[in-house]
Amino acid sequence: MALDKQQLASLKQYLDREATAINSVDFIKNDPVQFPRRFEALRDIEIAALLSATIAWGNRKMICNNCEKMLAIMEGEPAAFVDEAAYEDLPDDLNLHRTFFARNLKYMMRGLKSIYDKYPSLNHFAAAHHVGDSEEPAWRLVELMQQHMADANGGATDSRCLPTNLTNTALKRINMALRWLVRDDGIVDMGVWTAIKPSQLFIPLDVHVGNTARALGLIDRRANDKKTVLALTSLLRKFRPDDPVIYDYALFGVGINNSSS
Repeated sequence: MALDKQQLASLKQYLDREATAINSVDFIKNDPVQFPRRFEALRDIEIAALLSATIAWGNRKMICNNCEKMLAIMEGEPAAFVDEAAYEDLPDDLNLHRTFFARNLKYMMRGLKSIYDKYPSLNHFAAAHHVGDSEEPAWRLVELMQQHMADANGGATDSRCLPTNLTNTALKRINMALRWLVRDDGIVDMGVWTAIKPSQLFIPLDVHVGNTARALGLIDRRANDKKTVLALTSLLRKFRPDDPVIYDYALFGVGINNSSS
């Protein structure tokens, strides 16, 4: 169902109000974004962001508890943990979050180490490969990271770490991590990356955000897939071309009492 100009204007006003209410310092304490925000060094921020986003499915309290557990395993020093390959000492079957185990963590850490051995940061890695020139920077970034992770793990892939079906995946967790790293309004998100602009971000689409967007008439596709992400973000860019994913806060906030993602 296509929305007319009056409906779009009304929706924008509503979403702006909701986004402003949720995008506040109070949001941080109960959200996984709190973990990368603890650090100042870019590598520490990047690693904490990727790991926190990677396990961001299920109950938010459990997600935050398990993020704490992972950072404790790293003794609060993510970059050193990667640089020193300390992850290799972990037992493969150590459970970190639901179906995410130490074997999955080790897979990701090996891949990140292979990137950090060549580049000062993931931001530099993305810039060197001109990720920002892509029409779909998030998917291009994952494609490049997959290559390094596979090379560092004997050619194997691991969908617990990075989605492997880039044709269809909504890429929710990476899009969320990129929101943290790229958006720069000085409130919740950190704005520590320059390789991608806020205008190039995509909505982190999960079940709740998708259902909320449908209820508001923003989308009508039933699948929570890449095509829906592209369609939803395209519409939100009409509201704020420079910062479409500010509305992630609004779409989340409509059901803030929903504890699952």
